[in-house]
Amino acid sequence: MTRFADLNLDPKVLKAVEEAGYETPTPIQAGAIPPALQGRDVLGIAQTGTGKTASFTLPMITLLAKGRARARMPRSLVLAPTRELAAQVAENFDVYAKHTKLTKALLIGGVSFKEQDLLIDRGVDVLIATPGRLLDHFERGKLLLTGVQIMVVDEADRMLDMGFIPDIEKIFQLTPFTRQTLFFSATMAPEIERITNTFLSAPEKIEVARAATTSETIAQNLVMFRPSRRDRAATEKRALLRALIDAEGAECKNAIIFCNRKVDVDVVAKSLKKYGYDAAPIHGDLEQSQRMKTLDGFRDGSLRFLVASDVAARGLDIPAVSHVFNFDVPSHSEDYVHRIGRTGRAGRKGRALTICVPSDEKYLDAIEKLVQQAIPRMDPPGGQPAPAADPAEAEGESRPKRERRPRRARGEPKEPVAETPAAEPIVAEAASAPDPDRGPRDERRPRRDRRDDRGPKIVGMGDHVPTFIAKSFEERIAS
Repeated sequence: MTRFADLNLDPKVLKAVEEAGYETPTPIQAGAIPPALQGRDVLGIAQTGTGKTASFTLPMITLLAKGRARARMPRSLVLAPTRELAAQVAENFDVYAKHTKLTKALLIGGVSFKEQDLLIDRGVDVLIATPGRLLDHFERGKLLLTGVQIMVVDEADRMLDMGFIPDIEKIFQLTPFTRQTLFFSATMAPEIERITNTFLSAPEKIEVARAATTSETIAQNLVMFRPSRRDRAATEKRALLRALIDAEGAECKNAIIFCNRKVDVDVVAKSLKKYGYDAAPIHGDLEQSQRMKTLDGFRDGSLRFLVASDVAARGLDIPAVSHVFNFDVPSHSEDYVHRIGRTGRAGRKGRALTICVPSDEKYLDAIEKLVQQAIPRMDPPGGQPAPAADPAEAEGESRPKRERRPRRARGEPKEPVAETPAAEPIVAEAASAPDPDRGPRDERRPRRDRRDDRGPKIVGMGDHVPTFIAKSFEERIAS
């Protein structure tokens, strides 16, 4: 059996690995470290949770042991798709390089540019960054990539899903063509294969597992959920999630709950907290400080349930996650592999439960086709969940729909409109009803007419001829 001591790593690196409690490398580490130490390009394909981070961190530290970085010119570059994964790589570097004098800088969003500029100006051996923030520093003239000797692209398939491929190509063109490239991915989409053919030179391909396979240490189950009413679907689905958690009992020590949309992450986390579950959300719209605080709480065990979007499906190296709940079936089949890969890590047993509604069956078919196995079905615990009794939980209920009148056939006469004879008597009665505040109508004082001082009221020109007009005629007749 291969041991880390057999891989020609730097003695200081071996000491750090031994202190971390590792003796035997994983298959991807045993396959990628020797060619990386020889300076060759490496294309690693392995499912998540197999130790890809150490497979490029350990040889990188060994190769960079000699030499010194210059200001604004890092000697190596590690690209990660998310802030969490970049932070995870930085933590691994701190663990394995603690006996060396190598320096690092972490360039991610949500952190002040000024602090990052100070680190770059001092000169760093390892630069760990997300593509967007790296290009921001480069375009501001604060960073030069002409001194990069080793370039690592981690979770390349996730880069493709998040639209980072044009940025990756631009960054490749900014680095020297003599660089060594280490490329890691869990799946090999055609676009990723094109990039490897373009920017990697005769790479050593290490494929320790079939692309997009799930770990055998993870017990998977699927619950087919059909709501009783469309307007109650979200409420009943959250009730089913709580029933699944309760059914796992003490075995569910902690869990990550995945949702497809950020708004659902907040709603599910709020609902769980309302019913007494220790839960907190994490997604891309939260402040970086809040995201790190939530992750730290989940790592140290003070937080039991982490409700996350797919931004957390990669880069969360938390070995002791007992359960993963897919509140939504992922729309991308590869994301299912990465989601459930958060449990069952480092040889531990894990459990993954997925809730599937009828509209998600097309995504389920794609997942089962990708992993080449059917996910075992299970019945909901206690039968179909009943609607929540709390009216605040049943948000979004609509009023009962009004019965629609059947359509009239062509040529059929219109139905006569029913008359309401009671309307006129009510109006008449209201008009003739006396006002209690003003007394009876007969006792009212008659309204004084302003024209009383000007003679009789003029009605018309018939029998009521005004006096001033009749007078003129009388004078003419008399004359």
